[in-house]
Amino acid sequence: MKNSLVSLARRALTVQNPAADWRCFCSSPSFPTPPSNTKLFVAGLSWSVDEKSLKDAFSSFGDVTEVRIMYDKDSGRSRGFGFVYFSKEVDARSAKDAMDGKAFLGRPLRVSYALEKVRGGPIVVPRRLNGGDDNNSRNS
Repeated sequence: MKNSLVSLARRALTVQNPAADWRCFCSSPSFPTPPSNTKLFVAGLSWSVDEKSLKDAFSSFGDVTEVRIMYDKDSGRSRGFGFVYFSKEVDARSAKDAMDGKAFLGRPLRVSYALEKVRGGPIVVPRRLNGGDDNNSRNS
């Protein structure tokens, strides 16, 4: 994976300026383990929804282990989205398929699998070998 990113970056830079001598430095690859599909992202929540009502709505599909609704720090009001955690992937899939687009307290829900925050992923940073300024190559 790392080598393919480097070669892709070199090709892109060569197309922009074929005469330039570029090197790409990559951070160490620290890929997270693939996320399990037991955590659902639920958007379109009414401001009146609380954790109990959201858990009740999803628990008919399986064992809900946790429900989190995100609240605004200043007003304390719901931000309109939250997360529902299931103990089994099959239950989460059933809930996602059944609840996505369904009206809940007067608003249609948007349900998808939650993505984990990725930190420390590979970063490709192109640098010129001579450390020169790119302005000369652009103005010529």
